[in-house]
Formats: sequence, C-alpha cells, structure tokens
Amino acid sequence: MLRWFLSPFVGQEWSYWRAVLACFLAASTFWVLRALNKTYTTKITYPVAWRYNEAQFVPVQPLPTEVAVNVTGRGWKLLRRSLPLEVKPAELTLEALPSTRYVTARNLRPALQLAMEGLQFNYLLTDTLWIEFDRLVSRRLPLALSPASDGSALPYAASFSPSSIRFRGPANKVNSLPDPYPVHLPQAPAGSTTGDIRVPIGGPELVEPDVQDVRVRLLHRPLVTVPLQVVPELMDAPQGHLYQLSPGTVQVQLQCFPEDTARLSRKEVHVQLHYGQFINSDSSLRPFLSQRPTAARGGQVLTPGVRVTVKK
Repeated sequence: MLRWFLSPFVGQEWSYWRAVLACFLAASTFWVLRALNKTYTTKITYPVAWRYNEAQFVPVQPLPTEVAVNVTGRGWKLLRRSLPLEVKPAELTLEALPSTRYVTARNLRPALQLAMEGLQFNYLLTDTLWIEFDRLVSRRLPLALSPASDGSALPYAASFSPSSIRFRGPANKVNSLPDPYPVHLPQAPAGSTTGDIRVPIGGPELVEPDVQDVRVRLLHRPLVTVPLQVVPELMDAPQGHLYQLSPGTVQVQLQCFPEDTARLSRKEVHVQLHYGQFINSDSSLRPFLSQRPTAARGGQVLTPGVRVTVKK
C-alpha cells in the first residue's frame, strides 16, 4: 500500500514538486483563516495596570501584572492576545491606601470588561488579588563606621563625603534604619595609600539611598590609658611554703579606645611572677603581663619588681 501511494510521486521533475508544495501551502492557509474566524471559549491571562498615588505610597510586595480569566472570542482576537503584541491592559485604581490589602473579583470585572475589545469576559479564575502598600517617606541619616565583628571599636576614625545620606522607601523599613547609619569597610581598608577609599552604601530591599557610595577618609585614633592595680600570681614556686609578696599589688596600664573602657574587665588581667628568675640580690622578680582583655589595644606593667620572701 505504501508503494501504491508513493508511485505517482516517483520520477517527477522539480516543477511538479513546486506545484504540490504551493497547493499544500494554499490549503493550509485557507484552513488557518477559516479556523481563526470561528468563536472559541478558553482561558487566557490578561495584563493589569495599577493606578495609585506614587508620590505617597509604594508597594511592599510586587503587584500582579496579569490575571487569569475565561473569555469567548474569535480566533483572531485570541491569537493577538497570545502573540507579543501591545494589548490594552485593564486599569485598576486603588483608593484608601495603605489600608487596602486585596482586590476582589467584583472590583476587577468592570476594568476587564472595559479593556477587552472584541473579547467577551466570562469570569475570573481567581477570586482575590492580594496587595500590600506602605507610605513612601524620606529620612536623612548621618554616617558612622560600623564596629568590628566582635563589637570592639575600630582602630581608626573616619570622615565621610557626603557626611549624611537620604534614604527613601516604605515607612516601616526607613524608620527602622539605625541612627547613625553604619558604613561597613572592606576587608583591607589600608590598601589606599592616600587613606581615601570608596565604600558602597547598602540598605534593605525597596529602600533607595540618594548616593550609591561614599568617600571615606580613615584617621588614626588616640588611645586612652586605664590604670589598674593587679595582684600578681607566683608561678613555679616550691610547694609546702607560704610566700609573701612586696608590694602585694602591681601597677598596670592598659590602652584602649574611649568606647571600649566599659568593656575592660579586671578579671581578664593577669600578671605573673616566675619563681627563680630573680633580677637582683634581694630576691625580686620581674612581673609581666600574661593576659589582657580583648578590648585592650596595649598594656604594660609599671612596677619594676616584686620581692618574694618565705613566711616562717
């Protein structure tokens, strides 16, 4: 049967095949045109445009751009909707913001019927479109260096250009921004030979700063000195004896930044004396600072020596 069907086409010239192809194209074209003239009922998605006061309100979540609907129309109109052609969207006007949280099918129907030219709107495939808005506000904040990851102060101060930044966005997010606004330095800020670096300004989603980065000039910070009296610890002394230290406490100086003084703990300061390492003939030992607080940038023992005697 296959041979019988193909036998008329065997041995034909190219002109014959061109005629056959033209017939197929003409028949397909007439079939498509006839199909497009028929009326169909189907499900499509239709674009939606939102109208609201953009100078006072901002959407917190992305607004729906299309809605699923059931429509009836000729094939030409349905084809136009499926192709990437410009289609008049259904315009929805929002009032009573930001308290409005949703739009129902009752509100969507008039806008869809007005926008659908040549299509009969039947019904929505969804009952409610959820929306969320907040008031659009602006707030100007000064800048400051963010602290180290462990909460300690940075070893340098900074001057900023500009010295403050205006943030614009939803009221809930803008009002929760810290004051001053922290600027996070890169991992190696000392890489600039002039002391100037450009630092990008971050921020929460939907909050826009009026500049994308700031110029930061790093400045050395002076340290403050904190005096302490510490009881030294005698190490490696023979067991079975009582020892008397004179003086009983040694004077220690710690250096730190002013905001770290409250974080200095006396319990973290340890001064040791190693028995047998005498520095002169009167049995004096040299004290040394064995441990200091993490917030301290430096430290030293001012007492030159501690005399050790055995109690009788």
